[in-house]
Amino acid sequence: MKILVAGATGNTGLRLVKELISRGHIPVALVREGSDTGKLPEGAVQRQGDLTDLRDDVCDGCEAVIFAAGSGGHTGPEMTDKVDRDGAKRLIDIAAKAGVGRFVMLSSVGTENPDPEHELGHYLQAKHEADEHLKASGLTYAILRPVRLTEADGDRNIVLGDEVDPRGEAARGDVAATLADAVESSEWAGKVRLMQSA
Repeated sequence: MKILVAGATGNTGLRLVKELISRGHIPVALVREGSDTGKLPEGAVQRQGDLTDLRDDVCDGCEAVIFAAGSGGHTGPEMTDKVDRDGAKRLIDIAAKAGVGRFVMLSSVGTENPDPEHELGHYLQAKHEADEHLKASGLTYAILRPVRLTEADGDRNIVLGDEVDPRGEAARGDVAATLADAVESSEWAGKVRLMQSA
């Protein structure tokens, strides 16, 4: 399967690209001009694109999209809105027009009911709006909401759903593997799931 990956050069995205290649897929890494693409593995296709200004043909030839991008913890509310909310919504709309078979969203715990007083309140609200837009898009979707991310690879001992401890941790490697599961498995269609590493 040819899969467009937004956020492919990020900490989770790089792991995801490697995971997809290991499963026989062709990841299409969406990269901004000037992005550091040196760590992208052989087997990844690169497609230039900026989430703040996406072209209408960015999804062409792709059977699925995984949104694993983020504006980052050091950017302000304006960039959060541009990338995590508006960029995601625009990519969803393009994917829907292009007839993409599945759209998988990397979201976050806390987005189902964002608390404006939370230190990440603005980010969670932006992700909430993107998630809701995806649900209403008509696309076959899956939304993954991990708890606090760590840089660990994890051991694929993963907990999903109601058993997740919101104060727990999710290894980025486990998140990448779960995103790959979500794009492959029909059991994920239309599902929103919390996730942590056991």
